[in-house]
Amino acid sequence: MPIIKSAKKSLRQSKRRKARNIKKKDAVKDLVKKIKALLVQKKNEEAKKLLPAIYKALDKAAKTGVIKKSNASRRKSRITKSLSSKS
Repeated sequence: MPIIKSAKKSLRQSKRRKARNIKKKDAVKDLVKKIKALLVQKKNEEAKKLLPAIYKALDKAAKTGVIKKSNASRRKSRITKSLSSKS
């Protein structure tokens, strides 16, 4: 446990940031799972409607440093590719 005042504050900050980062990662994971489930069920139109939401979630995660920029663009590319191949 931290003893110095600044270390205590740093611990509080890191806990808050970790919770925020996990929330953003979970949002991305949930959307990806939803799209994959829709693709398995052959509901391509509904999956395409979720595309802007997942783009937004990935871009926000990349912007805030939760995931890297190239990771976000790779995921967007793969999801779009899977949507277009299933159509």
